[in-house]
Amino acid sequence: MEKSDFLSLVKERQSDRRYHDRPVEKEKLMRCLEAARLAPSACNSQPWTFIVIDDPSLKTAVAKETSGGVLPLNHFTAQAPVLIAIVLEKPNITCRFGEAVKDKKFTIMDLGIAASHICLQAAAEGLGSCMLGWFNEKRVMELLKIPAGKRPMLLITLGYPAGKKRKKIRKKPEKVFRYNSYRNNTPV
Repeated sequence: MEKSDFLSLVKERQSDRRYHDRPVEKEKLMRCLEAARLAPSACNSQPWTFIVIDDPSLKTAVAKETSGGVLPLNHFTAQAPVLIAIVLEKPNITCRFGEAVKDKKFTIMDLGIAASHICLQAAAEGLGSCMLGWFNEKRVMELLKIPAGKRPMLLITLGYPAGKKRKKIRKKPEKVFRYNSYRNNTPV
């Protein structure tokens, strides 16, 4: 891999909210899942399960749970040929101890890393994706038969994007980069 390839991929990846109805090839889907499985995690606890939702009726039912209520959110979810639910699993004892001592949710960070791996691999495969945290968690648990004590934290849409590439709008480097001190945003 060329040194610039990864940064190009990161620049290319966007949250897609329109999809073609073209199915996602199993090989591409499996590479996205493998990228997530190989993601790093605190104390190597790997606190995740990935549920692929590609059965059309189940996918429609889960998608419905992302867009109800007061706010008209996520109506695009039903367009995606595949949804992936990321379920939080109980971490190993070392990670739980670290979370308690440091008052940090390492497992939540780990799920974010795994989700990013899915989305970046999807972009490398020519697929679009979007991470969703807004959904009816209780109903999704019922639909996906997720046992009590486990929690679906994210849903990811996956498919061939139908929308246009948008210009990525990000804060300028000097607004978010610091060097050796919070107050110093000038490289030394």
